Parts: sequence; C-alpha cells; structure tokens
Amino acid sequence: MAGWSEGDRAAGGDDQKPALGGDRKPGWATGLLALVLGGLLYRTIVAVWFFPGFDEAYYYLYSRYLSLSYFDHPPMVALTTGIGWWLTGVISPFTIRLGALLLYCLSLGLLYLAASRLFSAAVGQMTVALVTLIPLLVIGFGILTSPDNGLILFWSATLLVAAWEFFPSSSHTGGSEAVKTTYVPTWRIVLLGLTVALAGLSKYHGFVLGVSLVGFCAAYRPYRAALRSPWTLLALGLFILTLFPLWYWNSQNDWISFRFQLGMRFDGGTESSGFSLGQMVGYWLLSIVYLFPLFGFPLWWVAARQGAKQALFWHSPNIGDDAVQEHYKRGLVLWLSLPIMLLFTLLGGKQQILPAWPAPGYWGIVILLAAQVLVWQRYRPRLIRRWLWGSGLFLGSLSMVALLHLRLGVLQKPSTYALFGGLVPVAQDGSTELIDTSQLKRRFADIPEIRAALDEVGFVFTNEYYLGGYFAMAIHPLVDLPVTAFSQDPRGFAYWFNPQDWVGQDALYMTLNRFAQDDEIVAGYRPLFESIEPLGTVPLMRGGEVTETIHVYRASNLRQAYEYPYGPSAGALPQPPARVAE
Repeated sequence: MAGWSEGDRAAGGDDQKPALGGDRKPGWATGLLALVLGGLLYRTIVAVWFFPGFDEAYYYLYSRYLSLSYFDHPPMVALTTGIGWWLTGVISPFTIRLGALLLYCLSLGLLYLAASRLFSAAVGQMTVALVTLIPLLVIGFGILTSPDNGLILFWSATLLVAAWEFFPSSSHTGGSEAVKTTYVPTWRIVLLGLTVALAGLSKYHGFVLGVSLVGFCAAYRPYRAALRSPWTLLALGLFILTLFPLWYWNSQNDWISFRFQLGMRFDGGTESSGFSLGQMVGYWLLSIVYLFPLFGFPLWWVAARQGAKQALFWHSPNIGDDAVQEHYKRGLVLWLSLPIMLLFTLLGGKQQILPAWPAPGYWGIVILLAAQVLVWQRYRPRLIRRWLWGSGLFLGSLSMVALLHLRLGVLQKPSTYALFGGLVPVAQDGSTELIDTSQLKRRFADIPEIRAALDEVGFVFTNEYYLGGYFAMAIHPLVDLPVTAFSQDPRGFAYWFNPQDWVGQDALYMTLNRFAQDDEIVAGYRPLFESIEPLGTVPLMRGGEVTETIHVYRASNLRQAYEYPYGPSAGALPQPPARVAE
C-alpha cells in the first residue's frame, strides 16, 4: 500500500485525537481567512510606507540584471523582487515587495496544511495566528524582499510533502482503527527532492533543509527505508538537475558564491577570534528580542522541551503505536527546524549573525508552540486570549509609531511633526540611514544640473555596493543608466559590468555626506578620470529638517577601467594607477 502497509490491528480506535485542540470548529474557515487577509492588509501598509533597506535596494539590481545565479545568493530572489515592478512598470518600495507579500500568503497556506495534517486544524489555525504576530517572521518573510521569501515558501512545501509522505491520512491506512504500520517509500520522495532543490535555489539554507530531512530518516528506524529506496535516487537526480543554474553559474565563475558564503563573508581583515560563550548568549538574547520576548522565550522553551522528549523516546520502547506516531511527527518538525536554529546560534558565538539566518527554524517550531498553546488554552483561556490580543495590539501600535517616525520624524528633534518636542536628535537617529528613494527621484528630476547630467553621462558609480541599489531605484524611472560600485567589495557589480566598456565615457559619482567628507575617497578615483568636480548636492528632508545629503560629482573621460578584486574583468585589466580607491 502506498505510504504505509497494514500490519496487525491494535485494540481500540484512532479516533481519539491528542489533546491539541480537536478538529475544525464552526467558523474556522472565516477565522483563518480573517487572519490571512488582516495580516496581508497590515503588511501591505508597512510595505508601502517603509523605505527600502540596504539589501532590498541591492536585490532590485538582481531583477534588472537577470542571471543563472549571483555572487551573494541563488537566483530566486531576482524573480520574487522583480515580479512587482515588471508587471506594473513602477519602481517603488511597494512594487519590489509585492512578491514577498503574495508569497507569504502562500507560505501561510502551506504551513497551515502541514500543521493540520500532522496534528489538527486547530493547531494549523493557531500556527497561522502566531506567525502572523511574530515580528521577525512577518517582517523578514512577509514584508521585506529577500531570498527568504522563496526559501520559506519551499521550506513550508517540503514540510507539507514530508508530512504527506511519512504520515498518510487514515484513509490510506485502512479506516478509523489504529494500525500497526510499516513505512513504505512512495513517489512523494521525488517531490521532496524538487521542493528542497527549489529552497536551495532561493537561499543556501536549502542545503541545510536537505541534510535535516536525511537526518530525520536516519534517526528513526521505520523511515530509514527511504534512504535505501529507488525513489530517493530519482529525488537526488531531480535535486541536482533543478540546481543546474546554481552549479553552472558557479562553475563558470570560480565557485565564487560558495567561496563567499563559506569563508569570504567572515573575513573581516583582522585575526579571527575564538568562540565566546558570552557573545553567543548575547546573540541568543537578541534573537529573542527580534521574535518578541513573549513569543521568543516560549518558542525556545517548547523547542528544548520537545527535543528532550525526543531524546527520552529512544529509552522508552514500550509505548503505544499512537504515542510513537506522535513522537515521529514532532520529530519531523524538530529535525526540519532545530538544526538551523542551533547552527546559527552557536555560530553567533564566533561571528556576527544576521537575525534572518536562523528564522526558518523558528518558522517550523511555531507548529509545536501552537500545539502547546492549545493545551494551555484549555486551562487558562482568558490568559491566552489576552496574551495573543495584547501582543498583537502592542506590536501593531509600536510598528505604526516606528513607521510614522520613519516617514514624518515624529520622534525626531527637531521636526515639524515631533511628538512631545521630539526625542532623538537627527545626528543620532539611525533611521536616517534608510534612503527615501521616491524623494531622491523627485530631487534628481527637480535639480536642472543633475537632471541634464543624467542625460549626458554613460554610467553612474558610487563607493559602496549597498548604495548602488538606492541610486538605481531613484535614477531608473528617469533614465536607463547602468549604476555600479567602484569598490573593493563590489559583490554582484563585478559580474554585471565590465568597466573596460566605459573607457572614454563620462560618469556621475554619487555618495553620502559622511563619505564626501573623506577627501581620500574622491582622491582615489581621480587617477581614473581626466577630472572629477562637484556638480551639486541633494538634500533629503524629513519633518522639515535635512536628514541626509547626497553629493554628486561629474567625472569626465574615464581613462582607465577600475579593477575589481574578482569577477570576469579582474584578471584581464592592467594594474590600476597609484592611489586608486580601495
């Protein structure tokens, strides 16, 4: 029989569900739809108002320069970022995030189906409620455009297909009575090969997902049959074939993406420090803050508790078939979640870790937290209701204040819209690091000298790779000019352009005020051009105050191409003149 073969029937039935909330209650579909649509409305408001982040602007350039893969990431993020502005023709924070908004709804649906199949519809609905509230998951997966948008979609799909493969419904096992079963691998393993590969085409975390899936099968005796199945060979073949764009691009580019992810990104130019327990604990506490402590601490507690139960399970062979199945189900969720949580938490004791790196693990563990919340709800329904509604109202209000400050400067001192006279001086306000690309576009269009220069030059360059995306988003609605970074950390720019093609052309150099104050930066570019002269400044305003100033220089006649440290043009170029910017 597909999935499971019948063995000896145990006494009793399997219609007695675990105490996880029971089956669907009246109005469950309305409640689930309200969660998804309410979350979509909130995320859309944030997506419209929130200025693009450094990485988001950079990923916009991915969508302009389509490739089989990229220096930093696999290719999926180019598609998820580009779909919005490709369809609308409008380049804005909302359109580059449109893919993230829509994919998150699909991810929620897949996560709901996985949780419902493994446990119950009530667990599925509570899971959706929790991931609609947890800030790190909502922002990182459902608002900002990033490789995580595609990753979490296919991560959820992998969990659902795994639940389908390893725990078929009762209709596949002979009715409502409990059945002592033996697992038989099916064609769904091939589908798992596809979903894991698509996760890998979204972000390199997908490889950890594949290893975790193998770990689950190896850890539990009934599922070791999957590792010996011919279906697994087919799945491996499909996995390798699906990842062809990644393999091929890297093979043609000195495996630079793998080298970057596994080593180069951690080279800070100083001696590597050893592991620090205090640093790891500090990172762990910071991750709790990103999750919101009222969710973060319970989530880690559930992960630790269920992990301990799995360890004890191996020492308790004399338990019933139903209990065994429950352990296997929880084991699947843990194996697809806990390894990546622990991996990056431990790595946080040695390196700086971004909050989104362990987040796919939190996404899966939320299912186990939801199951536990339903148990708590049976005894303290009012407390759970206050916990969920209170957290939602607090986080929603806090995010709205943050958005108003980002757009209007309501906490800025001074500001036309300041509350209580303002709290944070402009010079100390970290939110000014984000650039309002819509305002910058209007400023470029309104300053005659800059607008005319954009029509006359052959390209635009800046001194930091993360600024290139911002300037491109502001320039491309006006003129279709290539925007690059002349930097020794050029990332994808080293593969999108060959600076030799611009020799003899004029350019505009754009940078932030703090970089313009460093004369050595501009001096480093002077040997490359016949001349570099200031053209103008572009003030960015918020609340009636200047929060950032963009400096624009006219660079005439590129005489020698800038040499990147890697990429197709790196080896072919002659040595750059002395004092070229590094």
